[in-house]
Amino acid sequence: MSGRRRYPVELKLEAVGRMASGESPSKIAADLKIERQRVYEWHLQYQEGGAEALRQPGRPRKAEAQTARVRAWHGGGELAAAQRQIAELQRKVGEQQVDLDFFHAALRRVQEMRQSAPAGVARPSTKSSKR
Repeated sequence: MSGRRRYPVELKLEAVGRMASGESPSKIAADLKIERQRVYEWHLQYQEGGAEALRQPGRPRKAEAQTARVRAWHGGGELAAAQRQIAELQRKVGEQQVDLDFFHAALRRVQEMRQSAPAGVARPSTKSSKR
């Protein structure tokens, strides 16, 4: 278990907001009963990543993770859209290759069955599915 204390996101946002409005980090730290260094850390995190950077450490909740995936999928501009399209096309080509491999093997088995039949006897047909 970690020795660091965890602070609610609301507290972090309050400290960052007060610092942005010009209040002294020392006064903010004293009022909120936290270390002054934390105020600076949170302010830097907020500047680099916005409010999302101030969230609790650890695994995000399911709803948060899903919205992050949706944002990542839809965001990213033209390059990301092209990469998504390439990935989708590669997936489709892979599926088609699996189908082709299956049908090639099936055709090979049918041809082997027909060739293995005796010369004067009628060639056997393939098995029925009996559905």
